Amino acid sequence: MNMNQAKTITNITVILKRELGSYFGSPVAYVFIIVFLMLSGFFTFNISHFFEMGQADLRSFFQWHPWIYLFLVPAVSMRLWAEERRLGTMELLLTLPVTLPQVILGKFLAGWIFLGIALLLTFPLVITTLYLGNPDLGAIFCGYIGSFLMAGAYLSIGIMTSSMTRSQVISFILAVVICLFFILAGFSPVTRAFSGWAPLWLTDLVAQLSFLTHFASIERGVLDIRDILYFVSIIFFMLYTNATILENRKTS
Repeated sequence: MNMNQAKTITNITVILKRELGSYFGSPVAYVFIIVFLMLSGFFTFNISHFFEMGQADLRSFFQWHPWIYLFLVPAVSMRLWAEERRLGTMELLLTLPVTLPQVILGKFLAGWIFLGIALLLTFPLVITTLYLGNPDLGAIFCGYIGSFLMAGAYLSIGIMTSSMTRSQVISFILAVVICLFFILAGFSPVTRAFSGWAPLWLTDLVAQLSFLTHFASIERGVLDIRDILYFVSIIFFMLYTNATILENRKTS
């Protein structure tokens, strides 16, 4: 590792620690984690009737994640750039001896780690499932990997919309709308509506744009490289768009 690479890692780590500190330095992080755990438990046990199903798996837990993330992840990401602009610290941050991609990556990784911590705190569900039967641990592991990747995709959309405005509310609404599009593209009522008039290739293309399509495959225990590349591509594209937006603001 040369000095430039070491400096890049150091800069990203500094931004990451700064953002993680701002998360856990306020009650917002703890409120988010509590709400996420409560909603996950409510949908799993009360809506999907986990105990009544008589199956030792977590499909009833993971299937709600696209909908829970729809509102909670934009709530986490809406402050990442909008707060910097509101406080007037974004210009100062961009004048520090760090590059824009390093700042973006540091902010994104901090949010992604925070979401990963919230996801890991659901481990009592895994213990409960192990107590009740002999679940497929491979499928459970894949479900967590898929959920984590999907959370990263939601977050990348949220950080992109946060760079577009100084209003956290507008950033939240934009992120929800864009994420909803990526959900509904593979939602069965939408695909059925397309199949009624559109050619099969168009219906399949729309479905392949959806978080639901790719997450459902991983959730079943199939860790296909195409599904992983899909989420990674969404993350890369949104972070690249974020950088483009901020570069245009710097030059304008």
